[in-house]
Amino acid sequence: MDLFTNIINEANNVLWTYVLIIMLLGCAIWFSVKTRFVQFRMLGEMIRLLGDSTVKINGHEKHISSFQAFTISLASRVGTGNLAGVATALTVGGPGAIFWMWIIALLGSSSAFVESTLAQLFKVKGKHSYVGGPAYYMERGLKKRWMGVLFAVLITVTFGLAFNSVQSNTMSAALQSAFSIEPLNSGIVISVLTLVIIFGGVHRIAAISSVIVPVMAVGYIALALFVVLANIDRIPAVVEQIVGNAFGWHQAVGGGIGTALMQGIKRGLFSNEAGMGSAPNAAATAHVTHPAKQGFIQALGVFTDTLLICSCTAFIILFGEDYIGSGLDGIQLTQAALTSEVGNIGGIYVAIATLFFAYSSILGNYYYGEANIRFFTSRQWPVVLYRMLVGGMVLFGSLASLNLVWNLADVTMALMSICNLIAISLLGKYAFRLLDDYLAQKRKGIKSPVFHKEQMKDIEQDLECW
Repeated sequence: MDLFTNIINEANNVLWTYVLIIMLLGCAIWFSVKTRFVQFRMLGEMIRLLGDSTVKINGHEKHISSFQAFTISLASRVGTGNLAGVATALTVGGPGAIFWMWIIALLGSSSAFVESTLAQLFKVKGKHSYVGGPAYYMERGLKKRWMGVLFAVLITVTFGLAFNSVQSNTMSAALQSAFSIEPLNSGIVISVLTLVIIFGGVHRIAAISSVIVPVMAVGYIALALFVVLANIDRIPAVVEQIVGNAFGWHQAVGGGIGTALMQGIKRGLFSNEAGMGSAPNAAATAHVTHPAKQGFIQALGVFTDTLLICSCTAFIILFGEDYIGSGLDGIQLTQAALTSEVGNIGGIYVAIATLFFAYSSILGNYYYGEANIRFFTSRQWPVVLYRMLVGGMVLFGSLASLNLVWNLADVTMALMSICNLIAISLLGKYAFRLLDDYLAQKRKGIKSPVFHKEQMKDIEQDLECW
């Protein structure tokens, strides 16, 4: 285990220090410049699209609520990244990590726009709905099926295995803190329930979680906002602390700026997923009249996730700054900070909310993996093997150390993101053209722009659904 941990740590250092931070920031800045900072100048249109509930596709009206799509994506984003990931970033990188989390969200939302627009452009017709994502735009847009297969394998390993170990680790830690349940016991129960559902058993549990999770997400947002507003007079001091720790002289001398930057970007990416290549899988399934619409919605989701929800969690922890350095980390740090603000109910609520957030994420992560396995093979045995591995990793995550599961997730997330960032850098020109087309139609007074594949003669043969 020590050897495995050392290998993971070394891989993390190389990937994040020398490769991914440069790629993430570089692509985010490049996309921001090329789209003339679409994430800021189109903010009003993003909000307006939330009420764009009726669209026409092939002459038929589809009553699809963009607001519903936004809340569903928000519910999937609100989870362990917002509760445990922020706490881990603060513990390792200090308050300055939150500043860099803000920066990667402000710039990275342009990457979210590009990847989700591309997913819409190159989507295909599935059995019951549209299907798409990075594997598909790599195959159809870049004409590199091998790259699509590589990405499909990486997202399967990242979400189905590594991220699921993070989810079960967070659940076990929260249950142990709130109810004194031993990690082994909670791990066994979580693993069994996961296997029952993914092997086609109790679908009702999945249906119930799909209803409860959005409610718990809204509940956490409301609770966090209440605590922040109750301490509104302390916010200027906290913001000053965050910015000061991001650029302070003491941090520069001690190398703290680099640690804060790395932690902020790592945890920010885990939470908002901008540029990672996961959100496009969901974005591709939406019914819209123009690919850019899903780009706008996903860009807004990044803002909401990081600038609102992650910031609330950070503020709650920093209001009681004595907790930093107390030995607490991850979800237990968030529980302790919230308990100090609203009483024991805070820690219990976080435990229950985390239970639903993480469990629904385990199921969602599993389906990301299975969908991408289906991309490169129609055989059943890889799916069965994958399901067994998912159950094993859920149990492993419950028993492993917090640092090990997060570091493992960071390695696989880095590899997956690198693959996706290369693809969207090469295909970004199509997203830029779609943005220009959307804006040109808006200038002509067209309220709801429409795209037809004949508008892109050079790749018309590669577009199946337009």
